[in-house]
Amino acid sequence: MAHKSLSLITVSDIESLGIAREDAATLHQRLTEIIGIHGDNTPATWQLISNTLLRPELPFSFHQMLYYACYKDYGADAPAWVPDPDSAALTNVWQLLERRGEEFLGSAYKDPITSFDDFQKFSVSNPEIYWKCALDEMNISFSKPPECILRDNSPLSHPSGQWLPGASINPAQNCLNINGKRGLNDTVIIWRDEHSDDLPLQRMTLEDLREEVWLVAYGLKAVGLEKGSAIAIDMQMNVTSVVIYLAIIVAGYVVVSIADSFAASEISTRLKISKAKAIFTQDLIMRGEKSIPLYSRVVDAESPMAVVIPTKGSEFSMKLRNGDLSWHDFLEKVNNLKGKEFIAIEQPVETLTNIIFSSGTTGDPKAIPWTNVTPLKAAADAWCHMDIRKGDVVCWPTNLGWMMGPWLVYASLLNGASMALYNGSPLGSGFAKFVQDAKVTMLGVIPSIVRSWRSANSTSGYDWSSIRCFSSSGEASNVDEYLWLMGRALYKPIIEYCGGTEIGGGFVCGSLLQAQSLAAFSTPAMCCSLFILDDDGHPMARIGELALGPLMLGASNTLLNADHYSVYFKGMPLFNGKVLRRHGDVFERTARGYYHAHGRADDTMNLGGIKETVKAVILFNWNATLDFRGP
Repeated sequence: MAHKSLSLITVSDIESLGIAREDAATLHQRLTEIIGIHGDNTPATWQLISNTLLRPELPFSFHQMLYYACYKDYGADAPAWVPDPDSAALTNVWQLLERRGEEFLGSAYKDPITSFDDFQKFSVSNPEIYWKCALDEMNISFSKPPECILRDNSPLSHPSGQWLPGASINPAQNCLNINGKRGLNDTVIIWRDEHSDDLPLQRMTLEDLREEVWLVAYGLKAVGLEKGSAIAIDMQMNVTSVVIYLAIIVAGYVVVSIADSFAASEISTRLKISKAKAIFTQDLIMRGEKSIPLYSRVVDAESPMAVVIPTKGSEFSMKLRNGDLSWHDFLEKVNNLKGKEFIAIEQPVETLTNIIFSSGTTGDPKAIPWTNVTPLKAAADAWCHMDIRKGDVVCWPTNLGWMMGPWLVYASLLNGASMALYNGSPLGSGFAKFVQDAKVTMLGVIPSIVRSWRSANSTSGYDWSSIRCFSSSGEASNVDEYLWLMGRALYKPIIEYCGGTEIGGGFVCGSLLQAQSLAAFSTPAMCCSLFILDDDGHPMARIGELALGPLMLGASNTLLNADHYSVYFKGMPLFNGKVLRRHGDVFERTARGYYHAHGRADDTMNLGGIKETVKAVILFNWNATLDFRGP
C-alpha cells in the first residue's frame, strides 16, 4: 500500500479519518512543527509524534497514517520506540553501568545506551562477573554460598555448565525474605475477581503472604509426604495457587505444574510421568457465566490424594472421594500454628523444585525439571530486560501450568515488585479496568489477547498511562496490532521475549536501553549467544536454524521422560570446542542487527492447534517456542 510522506499529509487527509476539521487543523499544525524540528522521516520525528501528538482516543487509522508516512522509505525494522535518556537513567541496567561500566568495559565504555551491546557481549565472555552482579542486585540469599559461579570442566555431562556448585538455597523463601527491596507492610499481590469491577482491589502484604505460605507448608508436613515428593497444582492462577506454589517449595517438595485447561487424559499423563503424590485443585472455575469443572477431571484422571478448594463458601459440586481433603479440613489440622514461622528447607542448587511440561503437540509432553537455579534466570531476565524493580506492578495473564506462571512469581517477588492477578477472562473490559486500577507498570501479553482487545475495543476509556513497558511471548506478533497496543499506553515499548521452559526464561529479547522495532528482537538475552546455522551446520548464516551457546544459568540438564543429550545436543556442531544447544526455530539476523523468528525448522509443527506437515520453512514472525505459553 502506498503512503504519503509526512510533509504531504493535509488537513483533509486527517479529517477523512473521522476527525473533526478544527481538531484536524490543530493536529496538522503540530505535525508541521515537528517536521520543522526533525524532518519528515527520522526516528526522532516519530518519537516526538508518538510522545506528544498521538493519544489513545484518536482513531487508530491516524496513528497508522503517521507511522507509515514517517517510515515510508526507511525499510525494515523501523524503530517504534527509542529510549529517552531521562527515563532510561532510572532503569536497573543503566544504574549498574553508571556505577561499573568502566570496570566492565574499560575505555570502550561510553554511556549505558551506547554501550549496551558491548555489555551484553561482555556478559557472554564473563558470565561469572555478570551473574555475581545480577544475584547481588536481586539480593539473592544462599544458606550455603556457592564455591564459584560457574564450573565448566565437564562439558559432556553438563554442557550447560555447573552453576553455583556447592550452594544451598530455597528460591521460594527468597521470595518471602525481608531485604532492601521490601518490608513486611509492602504489597506483594494485587487481585480482583471477574464481575467485581466496581469493588476495591484486594491486596496482600508480604507479612500476610509469609503467614499464608507458612500455614500451608505446615499443612503439607502434617499430611506426611516424604521430603522431595512431587505435588501437583491444577488451578487457575490466583492468590491461593500462588500461596500453595510457594509453600510446596518452601517445605522441600516439588511442584508439578498442570494447566487448568487440560482434560482428564492430559492430567493423568502428567501425574504419571511426575509420580505426583498429591494434587491441589479447585472444585470449579467461574469464567463469565460458565462454570468449568476441575475436580471432576482430576477424579477422572485417577489422581492421588487431592486437596480441593471450593468455588464459594464450603459447598462442592460433587462429593469428595475417600482420602481427599477440603481446603478447610487441610488447614484445620494446623490452624494452631497460624503465624508461626516455617523454617524453609534449604537444599543444594541441583535439587528439583518444579516439573513443567512442554505442550506435547507432537507426542507425550517433555517433563522439564526446574532446579533451585532456574528461578534465578527467570527473575534476572525480568530485572535486566523488562526492568522490573521495587514498586512495580507486574501483570501477565497466564497459568502455573505453563512456564510464564512460575516466571511471573519469581520475576515479581524476587525483584521487590507486586504481581497483579485477575481472576477471570483477560479478554474483556473488566481486565482493562483492572490494569488501570492496579496501576500495572509491566503488562505481559500474547498476541491473540491483543488481537481480541483491538477487535472488541476492550481498552477504550481506560487509562493505561502507568505502564512503562509491555512484554510479549508465545505467538507471532503483528506490526499493526502491536502499534495499536503501544498506542494504548502513550507509546510505551514492547519487549519481545523468546525462550522456553527448558531455559527458564529467554534467549533473545529486547531492552529499554535499545530502540525497539515491532515484532522484532533487539538483543540476545544476557549471557546468551545465538548461532544461525547454514545448510552445512556452520554458524555464519544470515537466516537458518538457530542454535544456542550451551552455557546458560538455569537451563535444563535432564528430562524426566527423554534423553536430554539426544534432544538438545546430539548431532549439533561444535563452536570453540563446545557443542551448541539445539533450539529448532529458524531465525534471521537483519542488516540493522535485529532478530526475526520464522517458525520451526522441523518438518512438523502446530499452527493454531492444527498439526501441519510442511516441506519448507514457513516464513512468518513467530516470537516464541510453542512451549512458551500464555493462558
